[in-house]
Amino acid sequence: MAHFDEIYEIAVDNYGLITYAQAREAGLVGAELNRYVADGRLDKRGYGVYKLTRYVPTDYDRFAEAVALVGEGAYLYGDAVLAMHDLALVNPKSITVALPRRSRRKLPDWIRIVVPKINETPNRYEGIPSQSVADALRACRDTVMKDRLSEAIREARAKGLITAAEQKQLRKEVV
Repeated sequence: MAHFDEIYEIAVDNYGLITYAQAREAGLVGAELNRYVADGRLDKRGYGVYKLTRYVPTDYDRFAEAVALVGEGAYLYGDAVLAMHDLALVNPKSITVALPRRSRRKLPDWIRIVVPKINETPNRYEGIPSQSVADALRACRDTVMKDRLSEAIREARAKGLITAAEQKQLRKEVV
């Protein structure tokens, strides 16, 4: 199998993205990634993050790219989780990503890093590391209107993103 085929297989399962660490784990070296960037098969998106140039975009691409650009241990947080699931009519201008440690990476303006208040174990929605929907609703109680949060709680339950017990608890805490 050609090296680009390996890159392609990894990237296709990850919203067209591949990191330097993933490529190295597959036995590839950085010079190969640079060669694929030069010949137009990959696009360098940021430090150690590459994207296939021929890839059919999805609604989740920006979320996956934001997490990949921030780096290892990053996950979607707060309003970004609600936006990803189309809840509470949120449309943030920047995607909020939580990172438990400090980051010195130069990131695009559309990514905002926060340090989570508590030590959480992120879930995976659509293969993207993310804060749980219940915790995201709690995190947005001061920034999103109460009637929108109330509707978001109902929609999240209908979509199976939260349990009945979480719905009941969120109604007490948030609304």
